[in-house]
Amino acid sequence: MGRATVFLMTGLMACSAKPQEVPDLNLFAPTQAKDADILKGAERHLSYSVDLYRHFHANPELSYKEVKTAARLAKEWREAGWEVTEGIGGTGVAAVFRNGPGPALLVRVDMDALPVKEETGLSYAATGDVMHACGHDLHMAAGAGLAKVLADLKSKWKGTAILIGQPAEELGTGSKRMIEDPAFDKFIAGAGTPSWCLSIHDSNELPAGSVGVCPGWATANVDTVDITIHGKGGHGARPEQTVDPIVIASELVLSLQTIVSRQIKPGTPAVITVGSIHAGTKHNIIPAEARLQLTVRSYEDSVRERLLAEIRKRAEQIAAAHGAPKVPEMKTDPEYCPAQFHDPKLAERMTVVFRRVLGEDGVRAMPPVMGGEDFGRFGKRFGVPCLQYSVGAVDPGKMGTDIPPMHSSRWAPAAEPALKTALVTLTAAALDLLR
Repeated sequence: MGRATVFLMTGLMACSAKPQEVPDLNLFAPTQAKDADILKGAERHLSYSVDLYRHFHANPELSYKEVKTAARLAKEWREAGWEVTEGIGGTGVAAVFRNGPGPALLVRVDMDALPVKEETGLSYAATGDVMHACGHDLHMAAGAGLAKVLADLKSKWKGTAILIGQPAEELGTGSKRMIEDPAFDKFIAGAGTPSWCLSIHDSNELPAGSVGVCPGWATANVDTVDITIHGKGGHGARPEQTVDPIVIASELVLSLQTIVSRQIKPGTPAVITVGSIHAGTKHNIIPAEARLQLTVRSYEDSVRERLLAEIRKRAEQIAAAHGAPKVPEMKTDPEYCPAQFHDPKLAERMTVVFRRVLGEDGVRAMPPVMGGEDFGRFGKRFGVPCLQYSVGAVDPGKMGTDIPPMHSSRWAPAAEPALKTALVTLTAAALDLLR
C-alpha cells in the first residue's frame, strides 16, 4: 500500500479519543513562522474545497463509473495550472505540476462511492441509491484544494508534485488497473518517478483537527475465496445413499477455525472468516453441492500463501474422508487487495511535521487493522516509501456519542474542519518533502 512522488490516501484505523484532548480548531498554531504560509494557503482555499466537497457528495458515482466525477476533478486540476491526463485504467486521472529540479511526490485520492441510499438529512445529500459513505468526496476536495495551495506556494518548494485520482478503491482493484495501463507508464515517464507516496482517509474515530499515523503494517492482504463442495444428493430420510455436502461443509467450517490458532505462529495477524454458506432447497432433500464464501486476511505474503494452501488442503482432505465424488473447487480472486506497509521513517518524519502544524495533541498513534486498502500498490510499483494517514472527521463536540460507522447511510464528516486539517497537513507534508 512510492516514487519520487507523493500519494495521498487515508487508512481507517481504530482509535478512541477524549473530547478534552481535542485541539482548538480555530487556533491552528504553527510552531515555526514559515508554517504561517501553510495555514494561510489552506484558509484561502477552504471555502472552495467545501463547495467542491458538497458537489461531489451530492453527485456520487459507483466504481469504474466515475465518469462525471473524474471529469470534474480533471477540470479543477487544470484550472489550478496542472497538466492533466484522463482515462487511465478506465476513469483514472493523473496530474503533474513541475516546479524545477528536485524529487517527486505522489498524492493519491480515490473517487468512487458506494451502493448505499443516503439518510444523513444533509441539504446536499445524494438523492439516489448511491452515496459517498466512506469519505472519498472529502478526499477529492482536499486533493483539489492542495493543487491550488501548491500552485500558490510554488516559491516555497522545488521538484515535481503528482496527483492521482483513482477509481474503484472500494473494489480494491482501481490502483491495479491504473498501474497496469500503458498510459500510466507514459504519464510517469513524463512526470518522473516519485520518491514517496502519500494518501489520506477520513476517520469516524478521530476528532476533526487531528490526524492519525500508523507506522509499519497498516492494512491487510484481502483475499476472497469461493469453495464448491461436491456431494451426492438424495432423500433426507436415506442419508446412507448419499454423500452429504452440508456435513462436509460444516466440518470444514470448524476445521478452518484452527488454521490460525494451530498452523500460524502465535501473535501473527491473520483472519479466516466464512461469510456465506449456501446449500439445499428443501427440508427433506440432501443437495448435490454446497458453496462457501470466505474472506482471508494477512499482512505477510508468506502467511497469505500458507493460509490459502491450508484452506485448500483441508477442503480436499475432509471431502475425501467423506467419499465425495469430486475434489472441491476453490477459486481465489487474482485481483486481491495487497497489504499496505507504511515506511516507519516516513511515518516518523510526517509525525514531526504534523505536530508542528497541529500541535502535540493533534497527532495520534494508530493501530494496524485487518481492513483492506489498495493504495499500497503505488508504493510497491515504484519501490518507494508510502504513508496513508487518517484525518479526523468527527465534530469534536460529538466525540463519545454514537458516531455512524464508515459505509453507513448516516455517515457525514464535519466537512469544514476536516478539510482544513487535510489541507494544512498535506501542504505541510509536500513542502517538507519537496523543500
